[in-house]
Amino acid sequence: MALVLVAVGGWYGYRQWTGSDCSGELKLTLAAAPEIAPAVEKTADAWAADGAEVDGLCVAVEVTAAESVEMAAAVAGQHGVSVSGVGQASGSAVLPNVWLPDSSTWLLRLRQQAPAFAPQNNTSVARSPVVVAMPEPLATTVGWPQKKLGWKDLLGRITTGTQLKTGLVEPSRDAAGLAGLLSLSIAAQSAGGAQAQQATTAALRALATGVSAVREELIAQFPRATDPTSIARGLGAAALSEEDVIEFNAKKPPVPLAALYLEPAPISLDYPYAVMPGIEPAKAAAADKLFAALGTAGFRRDLAAQGLRAADGTWADGFAPPRGAPSPAGTSQPTPTTPAPNPGGTAGGGDGLLIERVLSSWAVATQTGRMLAIIDISGSMSRKVPTANNATRMQVTLEAARRGLALFDDSWALGLWVFSTELNGSRDYRSLVPIGPMSAQREQLESKLGTITPKKLGDTGLYDTILAGYRAVQDDWQPGRVNSVVMLTDGKNEDADGISQAALLAELKRISDPDRPVRVIIIGISAEVSKAELDSIPKVTGGGAFVTEDPAKIGDIFLQAIAARESSTPR
Repeated sequence: MALVLVAVGGWYGYRQWTGSDCSGELKLTLAAAPEIAPAVEKTADAWAADGAEVDGLCVAVEVTAAESVEMAAAVAGQHGVSVSGVGQASGSAVLPNVWLPDSSTWLLRLRQQAPAFAPQNNTSVARSPVVVAMPEPLATTVGWPQKKLGWKDLLGRITTGTQLKTGLVEPSRDAAGLAGLLSLSIAAQSAGGAQAQQATTAALRALATGVSAVREELIAQFPRATDPTSIARGLGAAALSEEDVIEFNAKKPPVPLAALYLEPAPISLDYPYAVMPGIEPAKAAAADKLFAALGTAGFRRDLAAQGLRAADGTWADGFAPPRGAPSPAGTSQPTPTTPAPNPGGTAGGGDGLLIERVLSSWAVATQTGRMLAIIDISGSMSRKVPTANNATRMQVTLEAARRGLALFDDSWALGLWVFSTELNGSRDYRSLVPIGPMSAQREQLESKLGTITPKKLGDTGLYDTILAGYRAVQDDWQPGRVNSVVMLTDGKNEDADGISQAALLAELKRISDPDRPVRVIIIGISAEVSKAELDSIPKVTGGGAFVTEDPAKIGDIFLQAIAARESSTPR
């Protein structure tokens, strides 16, 4: 009791000495990326001790180090959405008053899925450029530190040989990995046409061979001995933050890492100060005052001690830059209004849709599965799409299917059906290629896609086809894979002689087996599609319904749908 009285008396005396007459306490919680948390905590403690107050209340700041992906999962859960690759939040995750993730790309991705998520401020307080980390002996062979390299140079080395072992932290869960993936994807797309698709696919598959779940796992793969064999067998290049390289080299390893600042610069880690929506006014005011404290010279020095730059890309005293590091370096923070794909000469872009498109391509290229694709060939698929240079719905659908097919590697098993009404007697569907390994029937699938045309006056036999497709995949269900049906359609069920919606749902519920799940993904591509009608089916089977009124957008929808299969469960 005496100790408590002394502590309270000391705190009260300090407040009197500093000239503060506040009473009571206002607690402000802040979750920050682990590498910046110590600098934020030091500044916040000094600010609070110096008499921080709001409306007569003394402000106490609780700073917690939190991985950005964990906080993103918690925010997504609060809004009832899922973010690709992020997963579910842990049961102990609690949303803070202020979130300081390592990158604004987390905010962009969350806003893409949950438009109601609208944090305030969002201004960067620090920066760490994303670099390509490479063991110094290897870096010298590509001209480091004198020669300026670009992402096209790296792309060529990745896709035309096997000598450079590349790695990446899972980009759906790591902002530096995402920045590197975006830069490589844009470099590949710059080739244009079919070459762009081939280069993109080759880059994704090459990176996928060296993907790691967490950063520590990836960094541990760099060579730890100086002999040529160890260097040849170890990790040769990886997209990491500058801070990662500084931390690695600070431990004086036998083989230091070089930081290559490739051009165009990828999206930097920019540490946005996000004041969470819905907090009480007093805490919002305290958050604004703390933000001002993070703009001081003292905070810049604290950042430097942690291997971080100031928000403008320059560094303060105490910073240990990698050899050849420029100042300033990196990119300004991306915003939801930043154009894509190449704003201001940067490689990454800040467009949330671009990010989701690249991550969807990555997911398709790195997953493995067993899938039956079913394409609508009803008469309405002949209608022209003004937003696609008057190509028909059939043409844009087949183009999306061809692009998707190029991303599937030989570990996949695929089959192809078409459907309308009365394609085979009274049957609404027809098998073009049975489900089989891509390694054996890729050419056959590509050839059959080229023969598909709409059936003149054909209607949409949706329900009978879904049930038949589900049974076909279920009959030869394979463990260790995501077994799925993917249907592309532009209309509602129009088969009056077929099964009803109620009967379809009842039968799917009866035959579904949680030990042998089959996901049903339905992609609707016109204003005639009923979202409610399509949604009712994956609620029973697992999967999802994806609808766009503009058929020209089917390419993005198709990739998102395939990427979402694994995490989609019945509701």
